[in-house]
Amino acid sequence: MRNTCKYYCAFISAAILLGGCGLNVSVTEPKPAEIPADVSEETDADIPAETVGIRDCVTKEDALGEGAVFGTCIGLGDISDDALMQLIYDNYNAVTLENELKPDAMLGHSNNGVPTLDHSRADAILDTILEHNTKDPERPIRVRGHVLVWHSQTPDWFFREDYDSNKDYVSSDEMNTRMEWYIRSMLEYYTGENSKYADLFYGWDVVNEAISDRTGSYRSDTEGSTWWKIYGSNEYIINAFRYANMYAPSDLDLYYNDYNDCDKKKIAGILKLIDDVKAAEGTRLDGFGMQGHYGMNAPTAETIEECARRYASAVDKIMITELDVKTSMFFKNNEEGIRKEYERQADYYASIYDVLKKLHKDGIDVAGLTFWGVIDTRTWLGKPNCPLLFDGQYQPKPAYYVFMQ
Repeated sequence: MRNTCKYYCAFISAAILLGGCGLNVSVTEPKPAEIPADVSEETDADIPAETVGIRDCVTKEDALGEGAVFGTCIGLGDISDDALMQLIYDNYNAVTLENELKPDAMLGHSNNGVPTLDHSRADAILDTILEHNTKDPERPIRVRGHVLVWHSQTPDWFFREDYDSNKDYVSSDEMNTRMEWYIRSMLEYYTGENSKYADLFYGWDVVNEAISDRTGSYRSDTEGSTWWKIYGSNEYIINAFRYANMYAPSDLDLYYNDYNDCDKKKIAGILKLIDDVKAAEGTRLDGFGMQGHYGMNAPTAETIEECARRYASAVDKIMITELDVKTSMFFKNNEEGIRKEYERQADYYASIYDVLKKLHKDGIDVAGLTFWGVIDTRTWLGKPNCPLLFDGQYQPKPAYYVFMQ
């Protein structure tokens, strides 16, 4: 195991390298946060000054390069938490909306049974980001759209005649019409030239998680995909990228996004999906999102590098889009156990970061990485996991200093 103290001690040497990271900090060793035995406890602790500037380090040329995304996910409830939002503004340059741009958040019914789009929840977050960008135009926050076509979190009625859950499923031709309407409506509203949000978005997940964990091939209707139930083929995936290409601005990157991205069976399926989309007429697929929901030390950094290189051989850009790690088998939920787990986490994140920097140095377009959350007590993984860069008291953990070097 690496000596994780170096991630604390490295902060002292930051004074010598301030010009590289653009930080304004005093030359003192940061005191590790006091960690309660119950990692779920939250306080209104002040944010330490040394948490400012991590985004500047990650976007240095000897890291991931200028323009790289260093992001986090955000939900509607987060925008009222001033301390959390300040952590985002100080440390990240991009956000992904956790749920608010997904189909089930957007799709509603009007009185006459025709679906309408409810933008209110997503717009509340985006308006907050716009306000920040107006106040601090030198350090703007960008946004990743997530997601247009997904087998999960899409209402079943959207696939049925008259949008009625009690009626039969529609034909693939009818579904094409509905899909095109939805993709066009979403992209025109958020990225159209007349949209107030047009300059916010750097990319969009067009299709999400369409490869089966069990077979490594396309996810079927027996695995919960109503899209496959209607089409019986990958036609819906091809058409999704075709419609996205039709209505998205040319500078908006279009992504396929999936988890278990280092599983051998899924690698083959993901590569086939990428090849199938790129071979089709009228499509555009710019990048692949490796979600990065990993377990401690599994997959290994070597495996992640091998997989990333394979994906990079098939598509122009790769990005880790939803990074977090589950606690290790050695984790004990007491003060000493938590400290040791934080050290293991820092070592693991350091190994992943080293891989990404190596790939960037080798000329592979590593577009960035996004963590799936800001503070440990708001992780979708639930207790007792502590997968993020800040603890429940909004304090930086050893893993934070991995990215400050």
